Amino acid sequence: MNKLPSAAAFTVFPSDLAEMSVCQLASLLPEQKHQIALNLVELGNWLKQANAKFDTALEYSYGERARIALRDSDRDFGTNHLTDGPLKIAFVLPKKVTWDQVQLAAIAARISESGEKVSDYIDFKLSVSESHYTNWPPALQAQFTEARSVEPGKPSFTLTFDAGDAP
Repeated sequence: MNKLPSAAAFTVFPSDLAEMSVCQLASLLPEQKHQIALNLVELGNWLKQANAKFDTALEYSYGERARIALRDSDRDFGTNHLTDGPLKIAFVLPKKVTWDQVQLAAIAARISESGEKVSDYIDFKLSVSESHYTNWPPALQAQFTEARSVEPGKPSFTLTFDAGDAP
């Protein structure tokens, strides 16, 4: 089994990467592009883990105190400001609301049956599953075509390195 070339042979360090232009990056060897892609994935994973660990430490340090202060001010959610010596901490406990879709549909039906406009009470965002649309017969697709627009999304690249092709 062939091994990848030594990483030292084509390593681009983060400080180098930040200083390089897009044209310089584009002109790198395939091996260098592959190594950068791997390093960025690894760095992203490390950053997510470090953020989660630090958030847990902040929760451990200040979470209970901040929640007690919120409750003492008769609030379940919101912002509270704490201090820890010279450190000022803004603790934000947002409200996350979800709605049961089946129950909302039943409520919408009752509102409609009473003669009122459902849109006065409930926000709707209609969509069609792309996999359903592409599997419909052409006659059904034609009914929806004018309501459908397609725009390009953000491109992504996945780089893999075949060690057998290495010089």
